[in-house]
Amino acid sequence: MRIGHGYDLHRLEPVAPHGTGRPFVLGGIKFDHGAGPVAHSDGDALLHAVTDAILGALGEPDIGQLFPDSDQANEGSDSARFLVEAVARMRRARFEIGNIDCTVICEQPKIGPRRAEIVHRLGSLLGCPTELVNVKGKTHERVDAVGEGRAIEVHVSVLLRPMT
Repeated sequence: MRIGHGYDLHRLEPVAPHGTGRPFVLGGIKFDHGAGPVAHSDGDALLHAVTDAILGALGEPDIGQLFPDSDQANEGSDSARFLVEAVARMRRARFEIGNIDCTVICEQPKIGPRRAEIVHRLGSLLGCPTELVNVKGKTHERVDAVGEGRAIEVHVSVLLRPMT
């Protein structure tokens, strides 16, 4: 078995035309929110952290090495593309998801009401049953940039098991 940890943090700014934030997407699900991530790709912090967790478990290069922000091909890119590549590498290495545990930390938007959609989308992208996917929403209790609503932070742990 292999264990990986993924982490991502994005600054949140008002969405264009009022600022430089992109539309708020989390786990491949669009949210109606006035602030969004400042990022080269679509800024989906959850998919970025899941991608890095899988790549880390495999001992592969991280998301920034595989999909650098200096590459114009990644500008505004759907982060599902990055995760699909990590899953393909996982399968080529003959591993599958044992389970995955995700913690999303932001003040707004609230994750709970859309949790089932996010879990379903992750299960679909990972090619695993949703029972193996956990997503939790937390806040920073108004402490620091995350707590002030100026950033989103995500932690992910993944267990990969050899394919049966």
